[in-house]
This record gives sequence, C-alpha cells and structure tokens, in this order.
Amino acid sequence: MPDPSSWLNEATATASGGHVRTDDGGWSTALASPLAPHCTGLTPEQLLAAAFASCLHHAAVEAAGEITDEAHTVQVTAEAKLGRDDDGRYRADVHASISSVGLTREQLADLVEYADRIWPFSSGDASRHRLTVTPADGRR
Repeated sequence: MPDPSSWLNEATATASGGHVRTDDGGWSTALASPLAPHCTGLTPEQLLAAAFASCLHHAAVEAAGEITDEAHTVQVTAEAKLGRDDDGRYRADVHASISSVGLTREQLADLVEYADRIWPFSSGDASRHRLTVTPADGRR
C-alpha cells in the first residue's frame, strides 16, 4: 500500500438508521432495509454500481485527457449484482463499460485499458485493493 502521506483524498461515510451519508454532509440518502422490505431507498447493489461508476469515471476522464480533448464526453455505466454463496457469504459481480463521443475504436480501447489500469479496482489485479473491517473504538 502507498505511504499514507501519498493519499490524494479521503472521505468518510456512515450508515445507520436507514440512511447513509458522507460525514462532510455532501451526500445523504435513504437505504433499503432487509428488515423492513416496505422501506424505499437505495439497495447495496445500487450503491456498488454507483460507486464503481463514479470511481471508474474519474479514472476514465483522466485517461481520456491523455488521448483526446473531448474528456467531457466520457460516460461510464456500471452494473453490480449481488449473490449468495452456499455458505451464506455475499459475492459481487461488477461489470463496467466506458464510452466517449468521437473516439476511434483504437482510441476507445486505449482509454478503457488505461482507465482500468490506473483505478484501484482493476479488472486484472485483485491485489491492488484491500478492505479492512474492524470493530469501532466506541469513541466517535
């Protein structure tokens, strides 16, 4: 993992009481609840799709800037599916696609390859990310 001083940005989000919000107040939304199926709100797969689309879009715009001056036309679509293994653990399958107006097939292929290579959840390298889950210290 990179030196902690090399991180570009940081964000914190909290989910509780049927809502998720960023701690800076920039975003808040209701969550669907498995305990209250009548509740409306975003589902985990919707949140995963949105997060992957947002992150990959950031990388794709950066990549497009190396290829064309039309980086503002980059569009990313992400589809996330959640399932359960026989042992009850969740599994996720995410597929993302990138498009950009006015690029040749070769330029688009280069953009996709570059964006996939630079974002932390690359389709070819699961070792580039890590998730650590620990109990909260209770002092927040």
